Amino acid sequence: MKFTNGYWLMKKEIEPAFAVEYFDHEIDGNDLVIYAATKHIPDRGATLNSPLLTVRISSPMADVFGVKIVHFDGAVHTDPSFEKHEKEGSVSAAQNVSVSEDGMLTFTSGSSAAVIDMRPQSWGIWFYRDGKLLTESSYRNEAYLKNRESGKNYITEQLRLSVGEYIYGLGERFTPFVKNGQSVDIWNEDGGTASEQTYKNIPFYISNRGYGVFVDDPGDVRFEIGSEKVERVQFSTEGERLGYYVFCGGSPKEAVSLYTDLMGKPALPPAWSFGLWLTTSFTTDYDEATVTSFIDGMKERNIPLHTFHFDCFWMKAYEWISLTWDPDTFPDPPAMLKRLHDRGLKICVWINSYVAQKSKLFAEGRDKGYFIKKTDGSVWQTDLWQAGMALVDFTNPEAVRWYEEKLEALLDMGVDAFKTDFGERIPVTGIRYYDGSDPVKMHNYYTYLYNRTVFRLLERKRGRGEAVLFARSATAGSQQFPVHWGGDCSASYLSMAETLRGGLSLSLAGFGFWSHDMGGFEQTASADVYKRWCAFGLLSTHSRLHGSSSYRVPWLFDDEASDVLRFFVNLKCTLMPYIYGQAVQAARTGVPVLRPMLLEFPEDPTCAYLDRQYMLGDSLLVAPVMSEDGVVTYYLPKGRWTHFLTNEVREGGTWYTDRYDYFSLPLYVREGTILPVGENETRPDYDYTHGTTLRVYELRDNDTANARIPSLDGLKEINISAENCGGTIKVTADGGTSLRVEAVPDAGCKKELFVK
Repeated sequence: MKFTNGYWLMKKEIEPAFAVEYFDHEIDGNDLVIYAATKHIPDRGATLNSPLLTVRISSPMADVFGVKIVHFDGAVHTDPSFEKHEKEGSVSAAQNVSVSEDGMLTFTSGSSAAVIDMRPQSWGIWFYRDGKLLTESSYRNEAYLKNRESGKNYITEQLRLSVGEYIYGLGERFTPFVKNGQSVDIWNEDGGTASEQTYKNIPFYISNRGYGVFVDDPGDVRFEIGSEKVERVQFSTEGERLGYYVFCGGSPKEAVSLYTDLMGKPALPPAWSFGLWLTTSFTTDYDEATVTSFIDGMKERNIPLHTFHFDCFWMKAYEWISLTWDPDTFPDPPAMLKRLHDRGLKICVWINSYVAQKSKLFAEGRDKGYFIKKTDGSVWQTDLWQAGMALVDFTNPEAVRWYEEKLEALLDMGVDAFKTDFGERIPVTGIRYYDGSDPVKMHNYYTYLYNRTVFRLLERKRGRGEAVLFARSATAGSQQFPVHWGGDCSASYLSMAETLRGGLSLSLAGFGFWSHDMGGFEQTASADVYKRWCAFGLLSTHSRLHGSSSYRVPWLFDDEASDVLRFFVNLKCTLMPYIYGQAVQAARTGVPVLRPMLLEFPEDPTCAYLDRQYMLGDSLLVAPVMSEDGVVTYYLPKGRWTHFLTNEVREGGTWYTDRYDYFSLPLYVREGTILPVGENETRPDYDYTHGTTLRVYELRDNDTANARIPSLDGLKEINISAENCGGTIKVTADGGTSLRVEAVPDAGCKKELFVK
């Protein structure tokens, strides 16, 4: 939201009260409380008839500062609020605040500091890491604003953008990857992947200078990223208070890890979920015979398949959600699910949190008060999406239990996972929640309660480590309930590119596991696009073939598509010892598996812009082909890189342009990598310690490298180290069976393996 008319003037309806100078401070428990005058105070009389801003600074953990700006502290604070994972023993202001002789008030936390200028007419808060300035708020940046025409009030903050600084994140955004120059509203919408709207708005951004900022408000936060004041990131909320956190990372990767320390780490999905998912598609006709024909077709073509998904029409039309199989199409669901399980498949079904009036659940939910209501006490309903549908009120504990009971029956029947669709179309006008939550704040937060309910049920029923969703909507904290997919994309290269931009942007909020509709959701892809998207999809953490009005089995595209799909499914299965090891680390650190280049190479200025390639974990670089002629231009950072499929070695620090057939793409291994490659081409879940080959890439003389191979539950790991001693590659593993070592490229290297 913009408040100014150029640099000097405000809009005519806006009356500002800027923080002008320090007035006083005190220590309140672990917090530093500062009082900021909104005009110069030369004498006591000047303290009359003007606002005083209360700025509370805390440090919930080392290198993290919380800032809360308050005008009227008596204003009602309404739920919901984001759940935090604050560690015990917040950094104490009493022990870590000091005043210098030159009038600086410093709050130290870990390797970081927040410095407040106490001198007259010199208001400012500066944030440092290891003595290096990260960002600051100073002259005419922090303010309380009144809109004379609307009667609304706002708090705004503006943090510095340095020369050469770039901003990323703010959730899944399909607009340009670098957010400088953009206006962003944090408001979930069902807008597809070709608009500035998005399903997953996260009020957290990250800078290439190694810090992140999270605005602690689940409502309608507005960002101006160099789009009002070009040297500032501005964020504002309506009301009398604004809270935000600054994560003073030493690098962008550390900032993401600090953010997820506070907002939650992603759960580790089960290994089977990393395999190939196939769906019925959305509006297509299907029954068990159709499903079986797809599964048989995949088997006949030797294409490994691991999960089958039933989309919306597993339930009767006009009855979404009834959470009951359509008896005309699926007369004996338990028997059908058993037959599918006997074929080694996991089963996922589509759900949402909306209940159509024709559903048998509607009257039950209405009579028991389980739906969101209007202020007059009647049930809120709409005909958009499903006729007469209501929304489950997840602020009502009884409604949560009721919804869980309906899903539990499906789990008992044999369903393994849920696709938790929608959660964005949440009303805000004339609405009353069971617990009295603010409808505006609940608009985005609703999806958190919805997906948390389903995920926790899966954990209780299937066990921790076996729960997995396919979720579309999200807010801050939703990364704890994976997996998320990119939403409704089109069947084109343009849409493939915007989908990747959205996934890279989302990953910066700690969303460790991400997928997309291979081949595109809307329309039907050409065989060319389908085959290229299969390569991209199977080099993402999770891989699903899904569409809208047509099936996505490969033989419907051309004769070669089945071979391409099989090739990349086999490839992913063999890479699972590496990919799952990266997944375990994502669950521990919050650093995503699929990550932007800047996250891994922040010191390389070229990587600041890259959004058509990515790192899959620490060591694999992927650049999907997005052109009909098979030509792709990509960048290799400094170092030596080895193509995984051809073993060709290239020097980094430069761009390359190559043409690839459908069975290849730029897939490069970073120098100094131990890459565990499995022997199983058909399943993602197998004993990664048996028969695995440890490929050691470009390990220079006297250099060392390390790797880990996880167990299937992620609870145990085999630690591996390698050293190049005068041309002999010595590898030590603290366990494992029948491990092998390869040096890539070989160049006559000797290999020695020591298993403890």
